[in-house]
Parts: sequence; structure tokens; C-alpha cells
Amino acid sequence: MADFKDQLIYGKHPLLDAVQTGEAIDKIWLQIGMKGEYVSNMRDLCKKQNIPIQMVPKEKLNKLTGGNHQGAIGFVSMVKYYKLEDVLPQIYEQNEIPLILVLDGITDVRNFGAIARSAECLGAHALVIGKKNAARINAEALKTSAGALSKIPVCRENSPMAAVEYLQLSGIQVASGHLKAKNGIAEVDFTIPTAILLGSEGRGVHYTLTEMADNQFIIPQSGTTDSLNVGVAAGIILYEISRQRNH
Repeated sequence: MADFKDQLIYGKHPLLDAVQTGEAIDKIWLQIGMKGEYVSNMRDLCKKQNIPIQMVPKEKLNKLTGGNHQGAIGFVSMVKYYKLEDVLPQIYEQNEIPLILVLDGITDVRNFGAIARSAECLGAHALVIGKKNAARINAEALKTSAGALSKIPVCRENSPMAAVEYLQLSGIQVASGHLKAKNGIAEVDFTIPTAILLGSEGRGVHYTLTEMADNQFIIPQSGTTDSLNVGVAAGIILYEISRQRNH
């Protein structure tokens, strides 16, 4: 595993160059109090590329670099990020039925990696994350995914809500698991273009997104545990979709 510092870019000019040349950046920290043209330029670039940017205390930056940062640090992603609007047409061009996973607030890198592994194994075409409240694609996520994160496109959008709106406008059915849903998972038609919403361990899918979904379903359970781990649930959902599509 690479040293953590190998995943950082620090210093004003090196970081600006990296963003301008399109290097995959997970997030950027700038020192509180920084102003002027540099900050304005960085904010504009980050907005265009959906890179989260945060103002943090100097001490937080010092802790990562030993002080040689000039008030600017970028966290390098270990994979390239894509745009949903670029990925979706490519799926249709390959004469395939789109299957997209939209991850809402999943920040645990092991869950993220496990979902990516199941997604790649069972025929999903892309993962969608928001630019906030998403797991970092670091060495641990890659390891948990067994390399799947290097194979399946990860699309970073402004928010899961914006992604759902775009998918629905593009003719994609959006479906969400819900413990109070009336339909079992096998009752939903997954043979059509589909996006699945997956939520975080504690909160689940945000209620606004659940309300936006075209279909809600439940995975039948016989035990008394409240719900399944999101990584396990993702595997079950993907298997059912694969079963229907390959029947």
C-alpha cells in the first residue's frame, strides 16, 4: 500500500495545475482565511469538475504535510471519475440495457468496495456518487473491491438527487429498497433500463430520494434483524436483476 502522503498534492501551484489538467481529485482543503484570485479560480474549477472544496484550519493542513502546504491540499483519487451524461450513451451504443447503482451517503470504504465488487461481477454499468458524503476511493476501497473499482466507471455528480432526475429524464426506471414497500424484489421488472438507490447503513436512502423512485421493493426476510448490511443487500438486488435479465 502506498504511503498516505503519496495520495496528496500540496502547494498552491501544483494543486492548481493538477485540477486544470483533469487529474482525479477526491476533495480539496484550503486554509481558512485564504482569499483572492487563487481561491476564486479554484472554486470555479472545482464547481465545473464536481470536486468538493472545504475551508479548514491551518493546523489540520499542518498535520498532513508537516507545514509545507501553502494553504492548499488535494486528496488524489486512485481512479478516474466519469460523468453520467457521458457514460449512459455509451451503454446504449453497446446495445446493452443500462443498470446503474446510485449510492446515497455511503461513506464506509469497505461497504463501497464490496458494492463495487458485486456490481462489476453481476453486470452493473456504473456507480454514481454525490460530491459530498461519499466514500473516498483509497487503497482500502480498492482492496475490498478486489480491483472492481478499476473496471467499473464511477460517476461523481452534484448530488444523488440531481443524478436521479437526469436518469428519469433519460428513460431509466429508478427503484429503491424500502422496509415498508408492498412489492417483493421479484415483483419488480428489472429487464428494463434501471437504476437502484442504495443508502447508508444508519439512515438508508434519504426519504426525498425514496419518494422520487418509480418503484419501491422489499427483500423478503424471515429473521428478526431489522435490515441487511448495504453491501449484502446490493449483492442480493444485483443477483435478482441478473436472474431476470438472463432468464
